[in-house]
Amino acid sequence: MYSIIDIESNGAGYRKECIIDIAVYRYDGQKIVDQFISLVNPESDITPFVQKLTNITPKMVKTAPKFHEIARRIVEITANTTLVGHNIDFDYRMLRQSFQRLGYDFKINTLDTIPLAKKLIPDEVSYSLGKLVKSLGIPLTNHHRADGDARATLELFKLLVSKDTENEIIQKQHDESNAKTYINKIKVLTQDLPNEKGFVYFQDEAGKIIFSDYVQDINKFSKKIFNSKSKRWELIQQEVEQINYEPTGTDIIAKLILNSKGIKKREALPFGLYYRNGKYLVEKNKLNKTEKPVLKFRSFTQGSKAVQFIGKFEAYEDIDTFRKKIDFKKRSELWLGSGRRLGEKLFLIIENGKVVSYGFYELFTQIQTLSKLMKLKVDLLYQSSDLVNELQLALLRGDFETLPLPK
Repeated sequence: MYSIIDIESNGAGYRKECIIDIAVYRYDGQKIVDQFISLVNPESDITPFVQKLTNITPKMVKTAPKFHEIARRIVEITANTTLVGHNIDFDYRMLRQSFQRLGYDFKINTLDTIPLAKKLIPDEVSYSLGKLVKSLGIPLTNHHRADGDARATLELFKLLVSKDTENEIIQKQHDESNAKTYINKIKVLTQDLPNEKGFVYFQDEAGKIIFSDYVQDINKFSKKIFNSKSKRWELIQQEVEQINYEPTGTDIIAKLILNSKGIKKREALPFGLYYRNGKYLVEKNKLNKTEKPVLKFRSFTQGSKAVQFIGKFEAYEDIDTFRKKIDFKKRSELWLGSGRRLGEKLFLIIENGKVVSYGFYELFTQIQTLSKLMKLKVDLLYQSSDLVNELQLALLRGDFETLPLPK
């Protein structure tokens, strides 16, 4: 039993896309036994490129069902089937991330008609759906709409099945795609990890954390571990069965979380900001051990960006004015900044130059009194110099709105 699928997205950034059109044909090897075709309200914009490509406009999807309204139907029509698509990785990813937003883990075996076509119909000029089906004489109406592309994919799949007379190639492709091999294990474990800063947790079959760290890119870091030949990672590569993560959005939030847990993890900040002869410059701290840097950076690039930012403000030409701008001592303020995700805000409670607590609240929440903040706050066990440095950089960039502490 197969589910032939095609999905059109709104064209948003990678992993931020939303479904705007979906078609699923449940196929028993002989005939279509069920089908589901629908526009979907993405609850976000559709890029001009996608509008032109698909002829789907925001007006058309405005009254269409939202994904949560069709989710159950998709689960029902695909149940106990293999999901088939032309470049199935895209359609499967769209389904997984749409279900993840609802808190549901959608898993299914898949089959891709592109590698199948390359094996069973070699020497084609192109294996894009439009050019391939035209070459094969398969009708394609409503191209770049889910129903038209899914129907053409179904006809292509029928042809591929007929050419695979011994049912060997399709079965082999299916087995390879869904086998519990190390390569597939890596693919499954990393396919939905975001390219965001945050904490990553490698866990074994029992759920025990065997490795955790704060990283700049959760997806890239995890793949790097799996591709490493170092003996340091061998045990983790063998034992990891699930990867969980906690996006932080910014380095500041990561440092706040570590400080709140009392974890003293020093970050290497080898570059510094110095003021000489009326100019700001960035250099390695080791070059001048007697001069204390105004700020520290993890890279020369980060420092250069800070210098460029300083250059925009004439007032910062005076080093005393600049030091006063980023001075953290004696501050007693409420800071408001970006949270871990869209629609969330971070707050910091600072008393006498010390961050005493932090927390998060939704944008629509009205925070007017300190008593409300106290219900949401997490206390810091200690304040690292790295955190202060990061907050000073944030002051320079203007990342926070600073307010008097509410009563």
